[in-house]
Amino acid sequence: MLSAVTRTAAPRTYRVHPAWWVAGVTFLALVGAAAFRAVPGVLIEPLRAEFGWSVTTISAAVAVNMALYGLTAPFAAALMERFGIRRVVVGALLLTATGSGLTVFMTTSWQLVLLWGFLVGLGTGSMALSLVATVTGRWFVARRGLVSGILTAGGATGQLVFLPLVAWADATWGWRSASLGTTAAALAVVPLVLWLLRDRPRDAGVVPYGGTAADDADPVRTGAARTAVRGLVSAARTIPFWLLAGGFFICGLSTNGLIQPHFIPAAHDHGMPITTAAGLLAVVGIFDIAGTVLSGWLTDRTDPRVLLLAYYGLRGLSLFLLPTLFGPDLHVSMVAFIVFYGLDWVATVPPTLALCREFFGARAPVVFGWVFASHQVGSAFAAFGGGVIRDGTGSYDPAWFLAGALCIAAAAMSFLIPRSPRPAVGTALPTDRDEAAAAQAHG
Repeated sequence: MLSAVTRTAAPRTYRVHPAWWVAGVTFLALVGAAAFRAVPGVLIEPLRAEFGWSVTTISAAVAVNMALYGLTAPFAAALMERFGIRRVVVGALLLTATGSGLTVFMTTSWQLVLLWGFLVGLGTGSMALSLVATVTGRWFVARRGLVSGILTAGGATGQLVFLPLVAWADATWGWRSASLGTTAAALAVVPLVLWLLRDRPRDAGVVPYGGTAADDADPVRTGAARTAVRGLVSAARTIPFWLLAGGFFICGLSTNGLIQPHFIPAAHDHGMPITTAAGLLAVVGIFDIAGTVLSGWLTDRTDPRVLLLAYYGLRGLSLFLLPTLFGPDLHVSMVAFIVFYGLDWVATVPPTLALCREFFGARAPVVFGWVFASHQVGSAFAAFGGGVIRDGTGSYDPAWFLAGALCIAAAAMSFLIPRSPRPAVGTALPTDRDEAAAAQAHG
């Protein structure tokens, strides 16, 4: 293997640093994966109409998808260390494309759970938090925060922006065309990944953007998964971890799990066209970019606990009001709710990550991976529970009220997080090569 001195002896010169091309194709891969995550909320009604499946049955597939999306994330970085970023991303895109494409042939509900739930969940989970963290950690030293913010916001927003397109395709040609369209979107990214995505800067003959050859660490093929489990075991012994994970569980429950899949069918229950409801969720996606950037700015200047208290508390109050806002026509009050929910959608991420750093030091990226997993478990809980409530009561109103109450509880949990943790868990640098590799792989 070439030494660091040899690698810097004759670096290649590019007009545009390859790191930006890697970031660009990573963004496209995340958008391609986001297309799949936009499908379930739009297609609940068409699947009910064609197959006669209950909302509970369809929601079960969505719940499996969301749970695997989160639980895959802590281990995806280990796969990227072992097999390389490009192989994992290509495999993930093909897996999700297969899961979505084969739905056009399904005839029974277990096939929906297998395809939408397991295949798409595993595939998209391999291109979520860990892909962003790994790409920014390997390819960027300067502008790392900017790039990670753009990629994270792009992935979160993409799945909502795709909603109007999926709804339009369903209304024009049927749900199968929408499913095949998202499959094509992901497959179209595969050639770009094979062409432009490289595992490490040395593969392109350069050093990381804004860094030196010393920042391009040698790959470690083992240990990252083991360190991820160690991070969970260590963090689980502390109260702050459970308060943060519990709050993020409710965060996922009240956004990805409830609003994203069930807002459209709930609005349709009140006479609103599906395309209009999908357009409203797209507006959520647009405003969540501004909300995330603003929240990051505030996190640098305000106690993160206060921010979480405000975010969760206001979200809970808005959910209590939501049932009164539904109707066949679009009113200013509903638009105001959508704008607020967009600003609040992932605003919880910067302060939660800041508190993870405060309490867990060098282990924070790994611990945050598990906190994110709790977010997706909460999403799965609400995705399934929302369907059960709708089938059992004939209305989504109890689901909105329950989620609102839980958000108030999350606000209280944020208030209970200690202010001066002593001693902080894991503030020392990683103690061995495996832990160092895992920390780098997670961001």
